[in-house]
Amino acid sequence: MTQTTSISLRLCKTPLLLTERPNMAALPEGGPSGPAPTRRRPPGGKRPPRHRAKLSREPSGDTSRPRLDSREIPAEGGGRGGRRRKEEPPPPLPPGRRRGWCWPRQPGPDAPLRWEAAVMLTLASKLKRDDGVRGPRASNPASDSTRRVSVRDKLLVKEVADLEANLPCTCKVNFPDPNKLHYFQLTVTPDEGYYQGGKFQFETEVPDAYNMVPPKVKCLTRIWHPNITETGEICLSLLREHSIDGTGWAPTRTLKDIVWGLNSLFTDLLNFDDPLNIEAAEHHLRDKEDFRNKVEDYIKRYAR
Repeated sequence: MTQTTSISLRLCKTPLLLTERPNMAALPEGGPSGPAPTRRRPPGGKRPPRHRAKLSREPSGDTSRPRLDSREIPAEGGGRGGRRRKEEPPPPLPPGRRRGWCWPRQPGPDAPLRWEAAVMLTLASKLKRDDGVRGPRASNPASDSTRRVSVRDKLLVKEVADLEANLPCTCKVNFPDPNKLHYFQLTVTPDEGYYQGGKFQFETEVPDAYNMVPPKVKCLTRIWHPNITETGEICLSLLREHSIDGTGWAPTRTLKDIVWGLNSLFTDLLNFDDPLNIEAAEHHLRDKEDFRNKVEDYIKRYAR
């Protein structure tokens, strides 16, 4: 029975009934509702082990890879509150194998094809990794030169055909080796002006980096010219890689522009105001007739 004490408080209009905490010692065993239920445990007091899928390595007909034992698959919804316990560690790898290796498949009729494809993929990844390690600066200069030469030759095939179709009547192009379009000789025979009647030869060599850089041209004939030195250097804006006036070399230029420019050095582009051979320009300013006589003398001696 529960013992209670009633206390009337004067502070409130209505009496307040306070109930003391029941005496647990006086209650019968099991409480008011009867004996407490007991939890069912197996003999020994230990919780039964959970069932989980395990890799079975028992000998069977197919030994190519471990098989999953269907008898050890856990039932759906197993575990307390849907939480999973820590999985068991994977089986040890075979000796000499790294992480990421998989068990080989059973050989079949397409095994050689699969092996060849795997070798090709491995080789491609190795080459790509080696290129990344070396970097762009460590590339082979010989391969880059070969690549640039092929681009140059493709451009020259088209430009040489265009040049021969639009060659001035006073010019003649000669290729010592037909298989080497990057080297040729140009002969200019002016039909007017100071240099009429002379034959002036130019040597043209197209570099590997063409058409990003201009061709290299040298005059092989000794001449008295304000824009050409006696040793063969030429002052022509088209042959300058960097020009202040914007008339220098550009990738849009071709060999035809070079040939027409060299031909115009004896007529329209003959420039005494911005000379390369200063002595020849001053000679022309002092005495034009004497300048003409010296030019004719050079033609007779070197340009016939």
